Amino acid sequence: MQHIPLQHGVFVAPYHDVDESPTIALRRDLELVEHVEKLGFKEAWFGEHHSTGWETICSPELMIAAAAENTRNIRLGTGVISLPYHNPLMVANRIIQLDHMTMGRVMFGVGPGLLTTDATMLGVDIKSQRDMMVEALEVILQLLRGEEVTAQSSWYNLNRARVHLLPYTQPHPEVAVASAITPSGGMLAGRLGLGMLCVAATETQGFDVLGENWRVANELAVEHGRVMDPRQLRLVAPMHIAETREQARADVARGLGRWCEYFDRVAPKGMGGLVGNGDPVDLLINSGRAVIGTPEDAVATIEKLQAKQGDFGVMLLQSHNWAEWEPTKKSYELYARFVMPHIAGANRNRAQSFDRLREDFEAVQDERQKGADLAFARWREHAAGHPPAKTSGLA
Repeated sequence: MQHIPLQHGVFVAPYHDVDESPTIALRRDLELVEHVEKLGFKEAWFGEHHSTGWETICSPELMIAAAAENTRNIRLGTGVISLPYHNPLMVANRIIQLDHMTMGRVMFGVGPGLLTTDATMLGVDIKSQRDMMVEALEVILQLLRGEEVTAQSSWYNLNRARVHLLPYTQPHPEVAVASAITPSGGMLAGRLGLGMLCVAATETQGFDVLGENWRVANELAVEHGRVMDPRQLRLVAPMHIAETREQARADVARGLGRWCEYFDRVAPKGMGGLVGNGDPVDLLINSGRAVIGTPEDAVATIEKLQAKQGDFGVMLLQSHNWAEWEPTKKSYELYARFVMPHIAGANRNRAQSFDRLREDFEAVQDERQKGADLAFARWREHAAGHPPAKTSGLA
């Protein structure tokens, strides 16, 4: 049982088949955010990638700027900016500008960069990416606080650098660090007091270390005089739901296979293995790595994550585009109609009222009939004492 209300959002890497129009795909990513906001989702995160052809958003900041103009309440995050690829001052300036443009709806997610092909093209040492992320983030946090920074590294040189706009959000927008399998994300979050984006929460290895990485974050936070907030802990999971399990499987029949071919080539070691080992739907369902089924299946997965993790703040549905557009929108609608209210207990009193009606139905019916009989009896009594007046006929 969660002690804090669970919110819901989407995590848009995105994944788009290389056979389809990239223009339409990007427009649909924006349309998806509008769609889920109307359904009550609270957050949407956009990724950053520069290679492989599938994950087509290279600037989450551009997507946030566009999405903000067609939405009003949903919070919009960078999921994530790969810090080793950017000058820290430029990142700080863009986040602050978005903070003003969205009037406080932006969230700042950071990571070292997932795709090795991105790092290779930029000449970034893959082994150094985590250290570079930490180095950049510490500077960015100083800049977001309005401090002046002089700092030099092998890849940037800041000379009395400062932002000329202070954040709209005080002291600055929420910051979250990506966490997958290693404890590095939890260590950084605890030391600096950041939120966490657990991007592999239902992957076997990621699920196994959920509690451990959160424990690491909490221990480091205590060492640095901080307290971790579970409301800033987000878990990402892929789900596609329909009215029946059979329909859900039919919806993803083509798209899932194509996605598996891609994912097996970019997934970290131990997270692939979806091609050539039987039906990928069965592999994902039986291992608990994804939900392909009904709203009840989605509820079961969330409750499993809660039992493993304890309190966490947001369930983020990975936008995977396994199905065609209409079934995809329907999946989010079913999630909002049935999963979200179940997790929130929104219908508890309604269900109790209906149960009371069913329990007392016969008694209620008897009393209702007695009331009707009494009304008829009173009318008959009245009519007996007041016979209708006689009318004379025409001469």
